[in-house]
Amino acid sequence: MNAETLLAAAREAAEKAYAPYSRFRVGAALLLSDGAVVTGANIENRSYGLTNCAERTAVFSAVAAGRRDFAALALFCPDADYPVPPCGACRQVISEFTRKDFPIYFAGGRGEPVHTTIGELYPHDALRELADQPRPSPPPR
Repeated sequence: MNAETLLAAAREAAEKAYAPYSRFRVGAALLLSDGAVVTGANIENRSYGLTNCAERTAVFSAVAAGRRDFAALALFCPDADYPVPPCGACRQVISEFTRKDFPIYFAGGRGEPVHTTIGELYPHDALRELADQPRPSPPPR
């Protein structure tokens, strides 16, 4: 799947956003290794700290379905005149499940989309070394 098709899926996902407070809708399309796409939209709450971004919605949905084989991510914000990248919290979550060369595409209502990687967006991932450590086996039941 190419970047344009993935961005189109993110654009469609943005239409499902629940953003009555900011009126800043964002959609995400997470491409899996087998070509399947998991979408997400931002979901706001009156208590802003309880709001969830589109990309975290997509990642959490995929992980909850047992999928961690991520191939690429696209974001689209129809309410911005510029490409909107993932926020810091989303960069941290994305980096938890991907390699540094994981492709990310993002776009706004106008202008050219940006093509980058999580490593470029989050170059100083101080916790990366923790993810690379062997994890102990769970205790027997």
